[in-house]
Amino acid sequence: MLVLFHSKSAAEVLMFARHAKPILEAAGKTFDELELPERGVITRAQLDAAIAGIESAIAASPEPKKEHDAGGHDDAAEHPIEQFVSLGRRAWPLLAMLRLAREKGEDVTWEPAPQW
Repeated sequence: MLVLFHSKSAAEVLMFARHAKPILEAAGKTFDELELPERGVITRAQLDAAIAGIESAIAASPEPKKEHDAGGHDDAAEHPIEQFVSLGRRAWPLLAMLRLAREKGEDVTWEPAPQW
């Protein structure tokens, strides 16, 4: 399932539910089901704790070391779509939304993304 995050102060963030759930758990959300609920909210009162929790989770799972080539092209290099996406990279758009929502004193909600 695709999840769409909303806030009045930021552009929408689209994420797979399987990727959003661990980020929301780091933000302090608890879920009774194995799957992410279709709808939810991070209230303005929860934003400070949510941001701190996500930042702590990112700090606990450091970025993998990147190997830089000297400007040459390596045909054997891993295609970008096959590269590992760290928690920090995956959480960044939602974390930016949470920070803006905190600045403006707004809630952040999520719901299923509309089908195209």
